[in-house]
Amino acid sequence: MRIFGGIANIAVSDAELLAAHAAGDDQAFATLLRRHYDHLWQVARRTSYCTEDAADALQEALLSAHRTASSFREDAAVRSWLHTIVVHACLDRIRRNRTRRTVPLYLEDGDEPQSPRNDIAEAETSLDVSAALDALPHDQRVAVVAVDIEGYSVREASARLGVPEGTVKSRCARGRYKLAVLLGDLHDPGNRT
Repeated sequence: MRIFGGIANIAVSDAELLAAHAAGDDQAFATLLRRHYDHLWQVARRTSYCTEDAADALQEALLSAHRTASSFREDAAVRSWLHTIVVHACLDRIRRNRTRRTVPLYLEDGDEPQSPRNDIAEAETSLDVSAALDALPHDQRVAVVAVDIEGYSVREASARLGVPEGTVKSRCARGRYKLAVLLGDLHDPGNRT
């Protein structure tokens, strides 16, 4: 059991860990990250267009949180504060990468095109859903991910994204409509090509 500022690790809240880090405790931030890293990674992955961008955005977000810990106001949970920093870092990266990376149609060592489908139905559906999410404008994608995938209420998503509740609702509605059009063939497996 490690001691942070004279308090045992088990009883230390997230806010106390963040305050201990801001006060110079070199282990407090690492402990905080161990508690929340999996959640933050999932947020970055769902908000970003690719794994590499998610990893880069998460690293930028964690560095930002590390540097700005002393500015944390206890009007929100630390996890929410970290979540918001990760989402904003992902959005910043999306804005910087306006041009999308291309995927080669052919394998490097052969002339055959790569198969766009996986033989396993669950993996295929997952790829289809990911592609459909990627096709959404980033504001709609972030709103849909926050509300429909992460499970936040419209009010919580509004606070996290820094936009009015009505904006979250309209972005979700437009995003869901586009997803329904893009994923319409998932309802009838006979329509899949």
